[in-house]
Amino acid sequence: MSDRHAGQRIDEISADLDNLHREDVFSDMRLATIRRLQPIKHDGSHDPSRPTTYIAETTIVSQLGPIPVQSPVEADSLQDAFSKFPEAIKAAVERLSERAQEMRREEASRIVVPGTMPPDLGGGRPGGGGGGLIFDR
Repeated sequence: MSDRHAGQRIDEISADLDNLHREDVFSDMRLATIRRLQPIKHDGSHDPSRPTTYIAETTIVSQLGPIPVQSPVEADSLQDAFSKFPEAIKAAVERLSERAQEMRREEASRIVVPGTMPPDLGGGRPGGGGGGLIFDR
């Protein structure tokens, strides 16, 4: 569900009839897919007052398995969108990589506060802490 519907109950959701688009999908049957979203009016006819949107899509293979990648493409035609496909996907992969690095930094900088560790990691004492070391006297 999109962010604009966040917090809405299912019976409150409705279609935005002022933002209808017809979707066409074009593929080279290898790796490049372009989705073309053409604005339409309520009756399904083309709405020339709004711009057509192009979205580049592909799947990259990573150590974690296949990752779907998509990016909007600034284009005036389908041919223009396909010619800009490589740079759009490259930019999307760079954004994904930057976000993954940011998430790793955030995770690495998390501070574990005593008392928030699970009992099994805190030496079995209530509140945790102590690094799980037990000393005999």
